[in-house]
Amino acid sequence: MDLTAAIKKLAREKNALILAHNYQRDEIQDIADHTGDSLELSQIAAKNDAELIVFCGVHFMAESASLLSPDKKVIIPDPEAGCPMAEMVEPEDVLELKKGHPGAKVVTYINSSAAVKALSDIICTSSNALKIVERIDADEIIFLPDKNLAGYVQRFTRKTIITGKGFCPTHERFSRADLIFIKQKHPDALVMVHPECRPEVADMADMVLSTGRMVKFVAQTDVKKIIVGTETGIIHKLKLTAPGIEFIPASDSFICPNMKKINLNTLYRSLVNGEFVVTVDESIREKARRALERMLELSY
Repeated sequence: MDLTAAIKKLAREKNALILAHNYQRDEIQDIADHTGDSLELSQIAAKNDAELIVFCGVHFMAESASLLSPDKKVIIPDPEAGCPMAEMVEPEDVLELKKGHPGAKVVTYINSSAAVKALSDIICTSSNALKIVERIDADEIIFLPDKNLAGYVQRFTRKTIITGKGFCPTHERFSRADLIFIKQKHPDALVMVHPECRPEVADMADMVLSTGRMVKFVAQTDVKKIIVGTETGIIHKLKLTAPGIEFIPASDSFICPNMKKINLNTLYRSLVNGEFVVTVDESIREKARRALERMLELSY
C-alpha cells in the first residue's frame, strides 16, 4: 500500500477529516477532503460529524478550528508550522492600543492567535475586512496585525484605522520592481494579488483578491493568462478550477516555508499518533469564539 492509500485508509478508520489550506503542497491538497481558506475550513470542520480534524495549515488556523469545534479533537501534523504575522502581535500590544484609543473597536485579522482574538471586538478575513470595518459601530478602528491589509481597507472607508507593524514576510518581500519585471515578461497577462501585498504592489495590480475570491474569479473569467501575486500553492487549486487559463507565479520568492512544512510523511505520522493536538485555553476560548461569531453575523 502506498502512502496516499495508507493515509486515506487510516483517516476512514479514525473518522478523521483532512483539511488543507490553499497554500499547502500539491500532494496535501490532493489528499485532503476539503481545501480552502482558513475560515472556510474551520466552518467545514464545525459542521462535519468527524471525530478528528487534521488541519494542514499553520497553527492559528488549527486554533480557529478548535474554537469553532470545542467538542472535536484538532491536530496539526507539524507543530512548528506557525505564522510570522500572527506572532507579530501579542495580547499586550492590543491592550496598549486600546488604552491609547478608548473609543475604538478592535478588528483583528483571522491571522492571529486565539489570545489576541479574545481581546478583540470582532474578527475579519481578507475577503470581508472592508465589510466588517464598515458595519461595526465605531468611527475609529484598531486593525491588527496586518498593516498592508489595514492600509488597503483604509482606501475605501472614511473611518480612521489605527494599525500596528505586522505583515506577512512572504507577501512583503514581493516588491514593485518584481511586479514590473514579471509584467514586462508577460504584458498580455492580468495581474491579481493578495491584499497582504505592499501598497505599491496593490496599486499596480488589476485585481486585489483574497485566495477564496481568486478561485471564484478564475472560475468565471474569460481571461486566458493571469499573473498570481500570492503564495504559489494557490496555483494548484486555480489550475484545477480553470484548466484553460495559464497561471504565472508573480515571483519564485512567493513561497511560505511554514505552509510547506507539512508533507505526506508528517500527515501520516500525525494520524498514526493522533498528534499534535491543538487546544485553546478555557480562559480565552469563549471570548475568542464570540469575536469569530460576531464576524459571521456581520458578514451576511
